[in-house]
Amino acid sequence: MKTLAEAPARSVCVVLVDRANYGRLRPVMAAIEAHPRLALRVIAAGSMVLDRFDHPVGVVRRDGFGVDEEIYLELEGSTPTSMAKSVGIGTIEFASAFQRVAPDLVLVIGDRYEALAATVAAAYTNRCVVHVQGGEVSGSIDESTRHAITKFAHFHVPSTERARDYLLRLGEREETVLTVGCPSSDLARTAGADVDLAWLRGHGAGATIDMARPFLLAIFHPTTTAYGSDADHMREFLLALDDVAMPTLLLWPNIDAGADHISKVIRVHRDRGAAPYLRTLINLPPDQYLGLLARAACAVGNSSSFVRDASFYGTPVVIVGDRQRGRELSDHAVTVPVERAAIRAAVRDRLEHGAYPPSTLYGDGFVSERLADALATLTPYVQKRLAYVEHPTEVAP
Repeated sequence: MKTLAEAPARSVCVVLVDRANYGRLRPVMAAIEAHPRLALRVIAAGSMVLDRFDHPVGVVRRDGFGVDEEIYLELEGSTPTSMAKSVGIGTIEFASAFQRVAPDLVLVIGDRYEALAATVAAAYTNRCVVHVQGGEVSGSIDESTRHAITKFAHFHVPSTERARDYLLRLGEREETVLTVGCPSSDLARTAGADVDLAWLRGHGAGATIDMARPFLLAIFHPTTTAYGSDADHMREFLLALDDVAMPTLLLWPNIDAGADHISKVIRVHRDRGAAPYLRTLINLPPDQYLGLLARAACAVGNSSSFVRDASFYGTPVVIVGDRQRGRELSDHAVTVPVERAAIRAAVRDRLEHGAYPPSTLYGDGFVSERLADALATLTPYVQKRLAYVEHPTEVAP
């Protein structure tokens, strides 16, 4: 890792706000650190620094990356109000952190509310923002958050050609699109299907899963715009898994509004012995997670990783509910409502079909190096204007 004394002129501050963030940005961080004209800075926030999520920032450090700042911004409650207040706290804390770290560029990914707070703080302090995964379509409040980040960001790294087209139609200038492709494909390419079984046996709770046999990988996060329905949706989801009744690894939900309701339903269902096939896990290192996703007989739930990363492997997927509605899907995935019979039938159909051809819809596995080169050569700017409005040439990148 470069020291401050050895750092070149351009520093890139990567903002990590949850475990998925890190999995997708780890290859980018490695490419930045390896680039002779870039210096990596890291701010960890959100659930990255919380013990209840197994303190994922520890994985970042074990992987050899330095962490310049840790920000605590999450209010307890997992309600829409606590989410909104956390954005405000995050904006304050990120503004202070950016003042201390003083990066040349701030790199954020996706559609998390914590990333929105970082973006607002960066833009209001006249820092050039690079946004990965803009221009996509989904459900939940993420849909609005993603486009809000786009309008604050100065440069863009869309995951697909359709997303690139949507960014341009949103008024972003073509020359601000640095490259196309999701860097999660880079990690998917290198992670393979290896899983540390000893590590897995030592983590989680519930049934012991024989990884030599077919198993399901399940994740069900809250859909914030349907707050109040979370518990009912999770019960329906678990009843469908009961019907399929095959070994299942279930990751706990993220911290969004409604997560506490979902977690309570999982605990009750698991602890009363209703699901002898079920093992729950709090957090997985990126390689471990992708190894499981690659090996799963089917992935079921509403994680965006089932859309992008699973497509790279051809893992059969059932997307449940509206959280990912509107996403571009490869043939590997089908979407169903949160209904027991529909989930059960779709999972059985995917299991019968088996693996699908791998897809590069969300990236070819070589995105990070292209992005690092672009970060080293772009011309930072501050003042944004819509592409179809006349603007002075001095603010153009």
